[in-house]
Amino acid sequence: MSENKDIVRRFYHDIWNVPDTSVIPQILQPDFTFTGSLGPVLKGHEQFADYVRSVTGPLTGYTCEILDLVEEGDKAVAKMLFHGQHTGAFMGFAPTGRRVQWHGSAHFTFAGGKIADLWVLGDVHGLKQLLASQTNFTG
Repeated sequence: MSENKDIVRRFYHDIWNVPDTSVIPQILQPDFTFTGSLGPVLKGHEQFADYVRSVTGPLTGYTCEILDLVEEGDKAVAKMLFHGQHTGAFMGFAPTGRRVQWHGSAHFTFAGGKIADLWVLGDVHGLKQLLASQTNFTG
């Protein structure tokens, strides 16, 4: 196995699935940048930790599943499945108590044995449709 793939697996397991933002300095470069579907470009550990909390807080049991992981040189790309139980206000939707999931793609760049940059594109449109349908669910 490659070191970069191991870092990606640890990134999702430790930071997101546990979740434990205290390991961020071990996995991410200090000047780490994150571009995601759910918000603006983030820079540094603290902004990213706040983002993690903004997702894992309202989505109880939030889990990131790596469906496919490919690496070449200092880059890796993962096909992802994200899911959790919608128990808090999220993306403008009141909690429904129901399970939500969406797919995405994560593009990592590494430097010095850590993640230097991450760009994630998730199916936000599909997620919003799911949240809207669950909000209007009457059964």
